[in-house]
Amino acid sequence: MPKMTNDALHERFVIGRHPVESALEMHRDANKLFIQEDSRGAVIERIIAYAKEANVPYTFVPKMKLDQMAAGQNHQGVLLMSSAVKYASLNDLFQVAQSRQEDPFFILLDGIEDPHNLGSILRTADAAGAHGVIILKHRAVGLTATVAKTAAGSLERVKVARVTNMVDTIEELKQRGLWIFGSDMDGVDYRQWQATGPIGVVIGNEGKGLSKRVSEHVDEKVCLPMIGGTESLNASVAASLLIYEVFRTRHPLT
Repeated sequence: MPKMTNDALHERFVIGRHPVESALEMHRDANKLFIQEDSRGAVIERIIAYAKEANVPYTFVPKMKLDQMAAGQNHQGVLLMSSAVKYASLNDLFQVAQSRQEDPFFILLDGIEDPHNLGSILRTADAAGAHGVIILKHRAVGLTATVAKTAAGSLERVKVARVTNMVDTIEELKQRGLWIFGSDMDGVDYRQWQATGPIGVVIGNEGKGLSKRVSEHVDEKVCLPMIGGTESLNASVAASLLIYEVFRTRHPLT
């Protein structure tokens, strides 16, 4: 079997225990489940139960076969042959917020290139109840197998929209009532941030930060102050802190 790229893998396979369990639990269209013949445990039992419930056929295969199918990915003994994840539209993201009767809260990623960062951000977005993530179609990572694996099942629950122009998207979101904040060292201290109402938070590229045009179109910039020797935070760490600042504002302790 020829080795496939991460993008090709994600078009065909869901890899790893938690991603596979979430895909089956969320009723993702699936063709067949492959399980390593010596795999055991509660998670495997749940995966098989979900497969039976969804009428997805499953088979036990040698580890070598899974290694070949996963093309180097850490499959953890399970692999689901599935249809591709479909990107959402901006309207889909708004519908999620409307269904929860909440002000929209979106995370916009301005050129994130590392699939592990994207996967981690999706996981945090899911945990904090964000209504969706917006990524760029070009010069940025898409929904690859590595992203899905890092997201640990969150990709099944968080809608991801892919756009060609982040500035145009920001302007559309503004017209639809969102206040757009960009993460930038020249911004206001995030501890003074009024993270209320309909919000979009923009996280820049791992090395370059926000692009110049995006920086010019956000409504306000917020920063994460640092007093140690580190010059900047990892993109997924910065995103997590800002995402949870919105969470803290929306869900205060009573």
